[in-house]
Amino acid sequence: MTGCLFTGGLGPAKARGLGYAQEADVVAAADSGLLLAREYAISPDYIVGDMDSLPEPKVLDEYEASRVFRYPREKDFTDTELGIQLLREKGCDTIVILGGGGGRMDHYLALYSLFHRENPPSAWLTDQDRIIHINSCYTLEGNAGEKISLFPAGKVPVRMRSRGLKWPLDKLVWQIGDIGISNIVADNVAMIEIVSGALLLMRSWGNNGE
Repeated sequence: MTGCLFTGGLGPAKARGLGYAQEADVVAAADSGLLLAREYAISPDYIVGDMDSLPEPKVLDEYEASRVFRYPREKDFTDTELGIQLLREKGCDTIVILGGGGGRMDHYLALYSLFHRENPPSAWLTDQDRIIHINSCYTLEGNAGEKISLFPAGKVPVRMRSRGLKWPLDKLVWQIGDIGISNIVADNVAMIEIVSGALLLMRSWGNNGE
């Protein structure tokens, strides 16, 4: 099953993100992520969090109480973590996060850290970027000239192969902390294949106008 989680912060334009929510089996909103869902005209199946970031908490009155999971402000998990946990409990094995752009750097790093855990999200889409978790094979089509950046994810060394990139990834071994900034898609079809470990691929929405 697929899940979509709206979280606080800036998210992708509706034209870019709406399809992910519409195609998801379960949609959740973490705290002020509800505002982005409402911009998309999406009614989440569940709303979760301490609700301290909602400018008008009364908006929750529009939703059935059984769909709203409130937590105290002093807690051990972020609202985003609680949203992911809820989607996992509902059977979602693929999760896309919408939002989280701009705002506080500690929140940004907290979201980034989710990709280094077991059962990470599949993707994180902000107003500016797409962060894709790759653990098998990923293909880019029709994007010659696009700049991409790559980061190892998880806790084991990453080995990978590539085709169609200006700087090939073959035979490289990346540890956590290594980076691959501003590689360039050289062909109309490019491919990244994971041999072991996992990668995070960062793509800017602005590179190709998608």
